[in-house]
Amino acid sequence: MEKPKGKYRWKVLSLLFMATVINYMDRSVIGFLGPTLKNHVFHWTDLDYANIQIAFKIGYAVGLLLMGAFIDKYGTKIGYTVAIVIWTLFGMSHALVNKSVGWIGFALARLGLGFGEAGNFPAAIKTVAEWFPKKERAYATGLFNAGSNVGAILAPLFISLLVADDGTRWQYAFLMTSVLSAVWVVLWFKTYQHPAKHPKLSESELNYITEEEQLAQDGEEKTSWAKVTKWKATWIFAFAKTTDAIWLFYLFWGGFFLNKNFGLELTGLALPIIVIYLLADVGSILGGWFSSFLIQKGVATHRARKTALMLAAVLILPVVWAPQTQNAWVAVLLIALAAGGHQAWSANLFSLVPDIFPKKSTASVVGIGGMVGYLTAAVSDYALGNSLTHSGGSAYTYAFAIAGCWYFIVFLVLHFGLGKMERI
Repeated sequence: MEKPKGKYRWKVLSLLFMATVINYMDRSVIGFLGPTLKNHVFHWTDLDYANIQIAFKIGYAVGLLLMGAFIDKYGTKIGYTVAIVIWTLFGMSHALVNKSVGWIGFALARLGLGFGEAGNFPAAIKTVAEWFPKKERAYATGLFNAGSNVGAILAPLFISLLVADDGTRWQYAFLMTSVLSAVWVVLWFKTYQHPAKHPKLSESELNYITEEEQLAQDGEEKTSWAKVTKWKATWIFAFAKTTDAIWLFYLFWGGFFLNKNFGLELTGLALPIIVIYLLADVGSILGGWFSSFLIQKGVATHRARKTALMLAAVLILPVVWAPQTQNAWVAVLLIALAAGGHQAWSANLFSLVPDIFPKKSTASVVGIGGMVGYLTAAVSDYALGNSLTHSGGSAYTYAFAIAGCWYFIVFLVLHFGLGKMERI
């Protein structure tokens, strides 16, 4: 089919990108500011910090399960709005925590933040499934997913301007996105409708999006959560999402690793963190583009996705040597390469959902998979926090070894479990 007249789908995608930027600015604050809060303000132990992260991931896991079903039932317009309002309010609540409540106050704020933030990716993936044809989905996913890295880059830039090295004015870091969230909600309500009903969408572009699918009918049907859990592919996707635990390890423990091994404090951490997420951005966009390019060249969808996933796993492997180097920038670049590989992996993994599952169940499947990923991350945090408390920095050696090798195991499960990825 020829390219359509009209590009309204890209306007919708820009709002997904913006929401993901805000989402990651809010969640990234603790990963960058954490060493300062731990060492200079609240004097947490490694286990205290692990408990704070566990609270976030439990909230996120529960939120993914409930938000995915909520978004499939009420649609992305309402579901996305509810999610961003919840996470913004709980993000701001961090600024109210004081020393008298210790790490528990932060844990409660993180629990609510995680619950709200869980709505972002189920809503965004469902929106991409509604607004983009299969051959553009991985690229579109890579583009909006790049917002996660932009958010992780902007957070240290703003925090470095707002907060002193000793933690003075740390509360401002948790208030910086509230205005952006309010602006986004207004733009989202003004811009978004289901494409089958959108008055500003040309017939040419609607036909391009739907191609041979009956979008209007598919968008109105519902699939029960119980039915989704009976599909084998749901649980294969969920197993593949255990790789989220590794991404969250970079996000929430990367700054602590660089602080412990190389003595980097707040201002010294800013540039390394920015470099890591700049390369992650490149991985997200190129990883999504690569499989979409292969499909447009006539490569079968399952072969294109698997090729991209395998290449991503190869890029991630060298991170196992990050704890062995004595040079901070070598470690940073190894983590950056792995972060880029993960985001390329993630863009293609998310694209498997609309490839295989009906659109009416997309958010639920993403929610179930994300729940498994975040519960895995919570268990990992507990293990890492305990190991750091009792054995010191050597625990990072094992953590990075697992981070580098796990993708190959997951790829084999995907390869043999999904076969040609026939649509349900």
